[in-house]
Amino acid sequence: MRWLDRNRRLVVALLLCLAAGLAVHQLTPAPASTVAAFAAARDLPAGAVLGADDVAVLNVPRTLLPDGSYGGTDPPAGKQLAAALRKGQLLSDSQILGPGMLAGSPPGSAAVPLRMADPASIQLLSPGQLVNVVMTTGDSLDQPAASQLLAAAVPVLWTSQHGSQAGPWPASGEADGLVVVAADADQARRLAGASTQGKLFFVLVTAAPG
Repeated sequence: MRWLDRNRRLVVALLLCLAAGLAVHQLTPAPASTVAAFAAARDLPAGAVLGADDVAVLNVPRTLLPDGSYGGTDPPAGKQLAAALRKGQLLSDSQILGPGMLAGSPPGSAAVPLRMADPASIQLLSPGQLVNVVMTTGDSLDQPAASQLLAAAVPVLWTSQHGSQAGPWPASGEADGLVVVAADADQARRLAGASTQGKLFFVLVTAAPG
């Protein structure tokens, strides 16, 4: 008891430290469960075909893994990017040429390929831009020229300017002037085969204010 009386302050301080340690331990969240996922190993341009050196495996919390991501056992090598990626950005199916490009689009949307009358104009387009698609028929000799709006403010998914020969779309020479847009059912019906009925052009537009 004499020792306790002499060291009462020390004992109180030790008890307070123990209580604080227990409180911190209880308040500290348990380590998050992580999973392996693929990410860009460096900045990658749209149209790039992924090689082994283009991707890296990262361990990320399961709750932060976006839907459609490529897990550590599903390497995306050989797939073609539909959009540019920054180093460290996780890969998902919405960034790869294929059905995943329509992620977030309204139900019933379709990816429609269009061949523009002026292939050089494709250099002005990038995936994500909105365009009006216009078809021009007739000529200045036998038939009067007429223009028809086929689809308004459709997003560009892919262009031959950003593609490559190794991807699932046509090779470079066959893809000149080719654009792929996301269209709803009515727009897709009007756009299907339109390039055989007249000349197709696009007009850059901005999104309507919300």
